[in-house]
Amino acid sequence: MTNSIFVSDITMWAPGLGDDENAWHEWLCGNRQIEQTKEAPKLEYTDPLFRRRLSQISKMTVHVVHKLIEKSAVGDDEKLIFTSLRGEIEREFTINKSLINDGMILPAGFSLSVFNTPVALATLAFKLHGGYSVIYPSKNNFSDAVRTAAAPVLAETEKEIAFIYADELVPDFYGEKTPAEIFPLAFAMKFSLNGPGKAIGISEGLPSSPSEFLKAVLG
Repeated sequence: MTNSIFVSDITMWAPGLGDDENAWHEWLCGNRQIEQTKEAPKLEYTDPLFRRRLSQISKMTVHVVHKLIEKSAVGDDEKLIFTSLRGEIEREFTINKSLINDGMILPAGFSLSVFNTPVALATLAFKLHGGYSVIYPSKNNFSDAVRTAAAPVLAETEKEIAFIYADELVPDFYGEKTPAEIFPLAFAMKFSLNGPGKAIGISEGLPSSPSEFLKAVLG
């Protein structure tokens, strides 16, 4: 079995860079930084009622999936694999606080706080019926998520999959528990066995952070 996959049709979004290809090139060269803000895509192509209550991570996920659909031949039966290091971290904090202070949580709030919320919303927005899987990488090692996502392609049980990552800004109230990489970032791409795209080996040497992985596949 081969230990390489092809990565293609990369789409990304982050505060301060948005959809600007020149800005992303500057970021790749180290001349520009992702802003640590709650800015999110506007999602004008979705229904106002749909996007009204979405968090930053969900809006970014919906947007990069939308761009991937526009950029490549993503069918409504495409398999999606979503990963995140933190998930709906701000909503989760609010849910936990409500549980501690009030002894209860509201169903609507809980439904938008679970780990698979962002990718589930993307499938609803674009009527994707191929199903999705979600991966929480152990000990925040992003390379584990990449290897897990690539496994169906390497095993030839899937011809290709859409791989999606997103994390939102870590709220200030986490204090000393705040991780080292706190900025918001989302990207999506195709994994395939025979191309097109850039070949990457997944057996070893993969970057352990999402931003470094993105730089590796863009560079």
